[in-house]
Amino acid sequence: MTQAELPAGFEDLSTRLDWNLPTADQRQKKRQASSSAELRAFYDQMLARLPDALAEVDRFPLGELPESHHALYNLALSLAEVAPHIELYAGSPGVPYAFEEGRFVAVHGGQDTCRGLSPMSVA
Repeated sequence: MTQAELPAGFEDLSTRLDWNLPTADQRQKKRQASSSAELRAFYDQMLARLPDALAEVDRFPLGELPESHHALYNLALSLAEVAPHIELYAGSPGVPYAFEEGRFVAVHGGQDTCRGLSPMSVA
């Protein structure tokens, strides 16, 4: 794997590149394997940068992001994966009072989200 890059002005997020995960399945597994403190640290740092990150990736049509912006896009999607666990589940990496997550299989979970495919497209 090559070293991921971030667009200019987002160097402060380089410490969070472990969340640069292109598929929903990878982001879910990372969230489940993280501690509450790790989720909180990622959430706090990424949430503060989200408006700038979204403005940057919105400069390009979905599915046409340049390689240089994939990591930033993936970090924003990882925040979407983590946010409910901070905002609704008191930092729990799992979903409390619900069926075991492994029982649900996302048919699109292995797609590289940067490609902008329909969730029903076969990866």
